[in-house]
Amino acid sequence: MRLFLAIDLPSSLSEGVAAVQALFEDAGGLRFTDPEQAHVTLKFLGETPPDRVSVVEDAVESAIDAAGVEQFDASVGGLGVFPSLDYIRVVWTGIDDGAVEMTRLHDAFERKTTTIGFDPENHDFSPHVTLARMNDARGKALVRRVVEHEDPNIGSFRVREVRLKKSELGPDGPEYETVSRFSL
Repeated sequence: MRLFLAIDLPSSLSEGVAAVQALFEDAGGLRFTDPEQAHVTLKFLGETPPDRVSVVEDAVESAIDAAGVEQFDASVGGLGVFPSLDYIRVVWTGIDDGAVEMTRLHDAFERKTTTIGFDPENHDFSPHVTLARMNDARGKALVRRVVEHEDPNIGSFRVREVRLKKSELGPDGPEYETVSRFSL
């Protein structure tokens, strides 16, 4: 099963996510994420045998303790792209308040999961919510224009837990299911 660690956005912010996605609706080549499944990925684990889930859960508990992060407030807003405005693969909205805590959690998860055999990340961590993936460059000019000129504020929420999630790829995109919850 494909696993990752995430902070889910509450459903109260899904309308705000959808409204920001609407700024890009005329941009061809984009595949939008489901606003109801909006989340911040803290660590992608990838394919994991079911018999290793308990080992992962123990590592996550240990990492949360090591990070020393308690419940915190996070704000979602702004726009950006990965890897650059010249070559757009992902369109995202960022995390302002709460980014420090999310980075501490990510760093702790990175340390603990690599010690149990998972691959380390090959890029710097930047807490964000993916809005869309760019399949081709038809809408690149519009995406650039919106990212450069808009600064949306989606809203804030209280982060109370981290979730271990399973991702199943389907014809309509990925479907996510929570495997475990870890209170902060």
